[in-house]
Parts: sequence; C-alpha cells; structure tokens
Amino acid sequence: MKTSLKLSAVIPVARNRLYEAWLNARDHGAFTGAEAHIQPRVGGRFTTWNGYISGRTLELTPPNRIVQAWRTTEFPAGSPDSRLELLFDVAKSGTRLTIIQTDLPPGQADQYKVGWRDYYFAPMREYFAAAASK
Repeated sequence: MKTSLKLSAVIPVARNRLYEAWLNARDHGAFTGAEAHIQPRVGGRFTTWNGYISGRTLELTPPNRIVQAWRTTEFPAGSPDSRLELLFDVAKSGTRLTIIQTDLPPGQADQYKVGWRDYYFAPMREYFAAAASK
C-alpha cells in the first residue's frame, strides 16, 4: 500500500509571500478557511484545520523549503508522524508549490492527495488570486 505522495501546483503569488503565509497562523487560516495556530520556527508546533492537522516544524530554508512532522486525527493510534516537505520554486505565473509526503499510514496516501488538492491548492489559488486583484 502507498505510504507516500508527491504533487505540485502553481499558486499565483510570489515565492517569499507563499513561504511566509504557510508559517503565519492568520494567513494560513485565511487561505484554508479554518483555524490555525503556528509557531513559525524550527521546533515550533502547529495545528491547522481546526486541530485536524498537527505537527512540528523540523527544517526551514527560507524561501525555498519547509520540512514538518505532520499528522491528522485520522492517523491510527501509535503510528508515527509523516514527513511533509514543501518546496517553493519560482514559476512564470507565481510559485510552484511541491508537496512530498512520506511515512503516511498504509492506505491513507490517496485520501491525503485529494485533500491537498481540494483543501489547500484550490483555496490557495483563489485566495492569492483575489488578493492580487485588489
């Protein structure tokens, strides 16, 4: 069973702005539409999606890369955190955000792949496109 995923999307915003927004609780909550609490430093803890997602930031390489220990309330009891790597690359119309997630519980990779597209990439595109048109 798959325990990893990789996907990417171009978000219409500058790389620095997207990187900073990921680590800012107010911005993160605004682009997802759900409550977020984030300590924006290595070792800092976070919760997003009203507590559904939680974890800890492991590495920060501004404005290129964030690595986090990541889990949801749907992880089986006793399962370890997954590893989430976010890569921020300059693209012609904004930033290519690539998500590489490993060590997911067996059988859950496909549901998170859909979740990243529907609950992060789509609303992020909308949020940053709307901000740019103001």
